[in-house]
This record gives sequence, structure tokens and C-alpha cells, in this order.
Amino acid sequence: MRVIRPFDPWKSPLCTCPKKYSFNPYTGCAHGCLYCYATYIPNFYKLREKKGLFKNLEKDLKELPANSLISMSNSSDPYPPVEREREITRRCLEILKDYDVRLMVVTKSNIVLRDLKILSEMRSAVSITITGLDEFEPNAPPAEERMEALKAVKDYGIPAILRFDPVIPGINDSRLDIIEKTMPDHVVTSTLKLKADSMARMEKKLPWLRKVGFEKKGAYRYFPENLRREVLDRIRNFCEELGISVGFCREGFRFPSKSCDGSHLIPRLESL
Repeated sequence: MRVIRPFDPWKSPLCTCPKKYSFNPYTGCAHGCLYCYATYIPNFYKLREKKGLFKNLEKDLKELPANSLISMSNSSDPYPPVEREREITRRCLEILKDYDVRLMVVTKSNIVLRDLKILSEMRSAVSITITGLDEFEPNAPPAEERMEALKAVKDYGIPAILRFDPVIPGINDSRLDIIEKTMPDHVVTSTLKLKADSMARMEKKLPWLRKVGFEKKGAYRYFPENLRREVLDRIRNFCEELGISVGFCREGFRFPSKSCDGSHLIPRLESL
């Protein structure tokens, strides 16, 4: 495969994602989130365009099995600020539509609203990350704008997924108002997980993190299990009271929904 790859960026036994593929229209990301897990990639904060992207995308799509699920994007946001002018992601959507894949759009940007018409003509869902951590996401749109965008996605009739992730105990774990104000079709949530480089950045912002007894799981540092379970149970209970399905991302805890990421909301063609 050239630009579409099997999804397993962490190779974690805790990953509960269904079989899917990952596709990033851009290399690198312009949002500059301090907690980002992908900054081990050289020059990750420097956004780059991919040579031969559209041609390679079509070649890869021809090789995919029917009903394939593609997640766009898991490391590089498909809607950086430059997308307003360059429309690279929009052109990719037009190509993806021709191949009738199941598409999960994952973004922190309200630019996705520009493309709701084409997304409504696809088997798609839109997952918008909203954490209330604007100071930790310096180049992404403010949380309020993302909340309005998620509501607009749902009003358009496209499955709307809130990615409440990462959750930092004592910082944004009380922001359950984000769920209630947006009333998404599904919530996927996860506690903060840090690699060495993101740990260094986050400790500068939150010095108390140095005193946390993190648990090492592979390359990541997790909050203690009892704390994670308490925070996630509270979010799950809140979602269930509102009638919203909820899943956990790489936590090792059971959750009640049909998928962690909300991909169960994207229809399959059973005849294929």
C-alpha cells in the first residue's frame, strides 16, 4: 500500500479498534498539541504535502476489499488551516466517494463543515476531538467552535462522534458539559497517555505530573489504573444517563458500545 495503511499505530494489546485502515492526506500536523503522541516523527509540527497523493490514493483504493473502513486521519489532522485554500482533503474525499468506502473523519477543525455535503453522500461519520484544553492545542480552533461544528454535523444527518480525549484528571475530567451541549451519537474517551517527548512538554505546563505514579505500558505512561477507572466510569455513567453510546480508547476496560471509535454508526453493505 502507498498512502493507505493498516491501522495499528501503537501495536498495543489494549487497542480495541475494529479492523480498519489509516489514511493521512498530509504529513505532519499544524495544530501543535502539547500532548501529541506522534512528535517522535521528525519535523512533525511542520506540515507537508505528499507527492503523487491523488494518484497513489486511487491505486490503493483499487486494492482494498469491499466494505473497508478508513480512518482519516489518526496522526495528521486532515483539516489544517491551509486546507481552506489548498483543498487537498476535499479532493481526496471526492476520490474516496467514487470507491464507496466506509469513512471515519477524525479532526480538531471546524473546516470539515465545508465538506458536509460530500460526506453526506458517502458512508461516513465525523469524529471531532473536543477536550476544553485550548491552551494545550495552540493552533487548533477553540473548543466552542468545535462544539458548534459537531452539532452542525449531527444536524446535517451525519453520525456525529465526540472524541473527548485526552482526559487529564483534575484538569478537564469535569468538562462533561461538552457532552451535554453537543449531544453526539457516540463518545470515545481516553485518559492522557504520554511518551517521553510529550511527557517533557506536558511537565513544563503541569509540573505536578512529575509526582504522578505513572504506569508504564509499552512506550506510554498511563495514570494509575484506579484513577483511570474512576474518571472513565464517571464519563460512561454520564453518557448512559443521556442515552449516548460510549467507548474507551486503549484503556483495557470494558465498555458498553458496539465499537470504541463509533465506527458501528457507519453502515455496511451487507450484500457485499
